[in-house]
Amino acid sequence: MTAGLNARVDRRRKSADELGPRYKWVALSNTTLGMLIATINSSIVLIALPDIFKGIGINPLEPANTGYLLWMIMGFLVVTAVLVVSFGRLGDMYGRARMYNLGFAVFTVSSVFLAITWFDGDAAALWLIGWRVVQGVGGAFLMANSSAILTDAFPANQRGMALGVNGVAAIAGSFLGLVVGGVLAPVNWNLIFLVSVPFGIGGTIWAYLKLHDTGVRKHARMDWWGNATFAVGLVAVLVGITYGIQPYGDAQTGWGSPFVLACLIGGVLVLAAFVVIENRVDNPLFDLSLFRLRSFSWGNLANFAASLGRGGLQFILIVWLQGIWLPQHGYSFEQTPLWAGIYMLPMTVGFLLSAPASGILSDRVGSRLLASGGLVVSALSFLLLIALPVDFPYWAFAAILVLNGIGMGMFTSPNRAEVMNSLPADARGSGSGMMTTFQNTAMVLSIGFFFSLIIAGFASTLPTAMHDGLVAHGVAPEAATQVAALPAVAVLFAAFLGYNPVQQLLGGHLGTLPPDQAAYLTGRGFFPQLISGPFSHGLAIAFTFAIVLCLVGAVASWLCVPGRPPAERETVGAELAAAAGEP
Repeated sequence: MTAGLNARVDRRRKSADELGPRYKWVALSNTTLGMLIATINSSIVLIALPDIFKGIGINPLEPANTGYLLWMIMGFLVVTAVLVVSFGRLGDMYGRARMYNLGFAVFTVSSVFLAITWFDGDAAALWLIGWRVVQGVGGAFLMANSSAILTDAFPANQRGMALGVNGVAAIAGSFLGLVVGGVLAPVNWNLIFLVSVPFGIGGTIWAYLKLHDTGVRKHARMDWWGNATFAVGLVAVLVGITYGIQPYGDAQTGWGSPFVLACLIGGVLVLAAFVVIENRVDNPLFDLSLFRLRSFSWGNLANFAASLGRGGLQFILIVWLQGIWLPQHGYSFEQTPLWAGIYMLPMTVGFLLSAPASGILSDRVGSRLLASGGLVVSALSFLLLIALPVDFPYWAFAAILVLNGIGMGMFTSPNRAEVMNSLPADARGSGSGMMTTFQNTAMVLSIGFFFSLIIAGFASTLPTAMHDGLVAHGVAPEAATQVAALPAVAVLFAAFLGYNPVQQLLGGHLGTLPPDQAAYLTGRGFFPQLISGPFSHGLAIAFTFAIVLCLVGAVASWLCVPGRPPAERETVGAELAAAAGEP
């Protein structure tokens, strides 16, 4: 039996010479499909949330249901952030193609169960969150091993191009998910999960038949203590950040909540224990010795800073478009989720233009200048967004989004190539997982930070503006005071979900108003004008934070080891022999 198993394993493992020159393109196309599907599903729920909650009969703005809302948004990201390093390590030990293929299968099965939800109410919400977590497990397998598979398959002088194309799929998918969700959810919310199933089935079969392990496999014991402390510590920190967005007592945010503080402090302490463990075990989950590689250390710092700077951007732009700009330009609140996705497409266009080109160029001239320059361009785009009026001309908004996409595309491909090229062949899975962990963790942190900064800007001016505006249009002072005292996060979530915010906030008080005043308050003019000033203040704080992070990332990118000129790089034949494990 053991001999048969070994034979099956050996059939999955072939050298690059056996697979031929076309194999690298098979690996690129399949991993690009995997990354595209995974990232589309990470964002497709954002736009579809109103239709999902309406379909299962839950009002997500009620205080008792806020946890459902947060975990539908954050659950996928939290799970992928926690698991990618472990799954990258499994790829190093048991084969990257096998682990990647398993991820495609898990992702597809979970998509099926998400699509066939038949419950209502709390049971349906828990079912969806549970299977989103499982879907995140599949996504973590895909994300952890795709970069390593490409690094094994491509020679050093083509990796920038390959990782650039893969990176395009990863970033573009997060924006395409907004449009796909906006189109399908109004038809039937189940379709947003069902749409992944045929691609998942095809990708799983294709990966099983065509992908093989060509890299160096590292036989080692699993670091169970490292896995446990890393998972517990990181989950605690990310849960603390997730609930820090919610109000606590009289405070607009929950950063002073004992539960949030316990999660953050406890999580940091457990992660400190994780670092101690990793320095003492023989086969650590996090190979801390990799940080002695200058390009790996500075490249990951740059990636972390860039992800922290851009992670919350998508959410802020959605609130800006759905809560202010689109209603002011004739769109009903119910239409805004779809159109917000469409109007944000220029960012994807900019990224699609620059990421593959910068990847190819980095293969020729090195990554430092491109990656550093890309983050400087991104910082400039954030500065221009601050200068833009809240009620902007769309051409200016679109041009800035294209500029932001170009900057991030210039950075992403060279950065990924720099980090992956710095790794020894037997650490590419775990190194890729570490890189993805930093990126996904930064995305969750960024959402928490951006929301908190916007809420801080809201809290200083919104209550007074809300109270005075409501009283001026016939709302009783007592009722206006009650509504104005609601947490700023409720206003943000109402705008983010595409609900009619004032209708949601006033509730039964609307029935006591004259029809013309009620129509004005719930129309397309009152709410956007009301929050424009407070939002502009919060926006400036949040985007200033993003500018600082982009500049930090630019400096870190410049500190990477200067790339060798093409003539000094390893030859294609030597690289393929190394990937095949040959001397």
